[in-house]
Amino acid sequence: MKCGTICSAMSQQIRRKLIWSSAILVAILLIGTTGYWLIAGGEHSLIDALYMTVITISTIGYGEIIDLSGNAAGRIFTMFVAISGIGLLAYVVTNLTALVVEGELSEALRRRKMERMAHRSQDHYIVCGIGSVGLYVVNELQATKRPYVAVDNSKADIDRATETWPNMVYIEGDATDADILMKAGIQKAKGLFACTGDDNQNLVVCLTARQANARLRIVARCNDVKSADKLKTAGADAVVAPPFIGGLRMASEMVRPTVVSFLDIMLRDTGKNLRVEELEIPHSFVGKSVSSLKMSSDSLLLAIRTQKDWVYNPGAHYIIQPDDRLILMTTPEARLEMGQYLNASD
Repeated sequence: MKCGTICSAMSQQIRRKLIWSSAILVAILLIGTTGYWLIAGGEHSLIDALYMTVITISTIGYGEIIDLSGNAAGRIFTMFVAISGIGLLAYVVTNLTALVVEGELSEALRRRKMERMAHRSQDHYIVCGIGSVGLYVVNELQATKRPYVAVDNSKADIDRATETWPNMVYIEGDATDADILMKAGIQKAKGLFACTGDDNQNLVVCLTARQANARLRIVARCNDVKSADKLKTAGADAVVAPPFIGGLRMASEMVRPTVVSFLDIMLRDTGKNLRVEELEIPHSFVGKSVSSLKMSSDSLLLAIRTQKDWVYNPGAHYIIQPDDRLILMTTPEARLEMGQYLNASD
């Protein structure tokens, strides 16, 4: 059984014990208050009677408001309240403490587990900031079956994301901190998304990430297009401005609605889950024709990116050149299969 499941079962058991013991403690308080009020013959208020009950079961030792000297029945009742109440109060406090400690222990175990999983990751993507934009980045990585580690210092945002993706690997912390990025496995990562809501934070993330891994591909978000040059100077390979992209999308919806509808359906169709992907062609295929590539029936070759230009809809007799990249429409499964085939042939 996983540690998370064990901790959850322990937490539920402790909560049940706490609820039942608290209910019994309330009952004892009611019984004690009523008993002292009756013993006093109604000469004291219910607050005085409750006070007597509380100082008895809590062993505070303050003076008695209701005089029990010479009252054998009252003293016997006090002994009953003390014996039952003191033990039960200690039991409630013990369970309450256990609940707090168990919660902290569960959180500590969960963090250690995430750090171990992130440390084992390689050729993965790091998503810094899983707010309004980062969530869609994570969603796309999930849909295309790409490994990733999310980094955010907001527990609320992490909890919201894990509700959708329970198996999400994450590190809770500040992405501008080099130690946090190290925990996310930046030295073995393939790329990083700086998509917090603050351009200044994204700038520091880019700078920190570039210093930690010079080979890393970094894509940064910027809310103000004036920050784009600064982000590129700090180490970003590409900068995306959501307001700019949103404006282009609105214009496209107006002038080419069918194309936009096609792209939307392609992205949202969870059955086929088609994407336009790119794959690097190994040197072992240089000098061979495109027909030598074993393309899956779920893949459609759209273009080839050469060193200097694009070749759209390449024919079967196109001769592969060094550093060519395939641009194809395919499924995540077919992309992985094609990638494995190309790597095995290298």
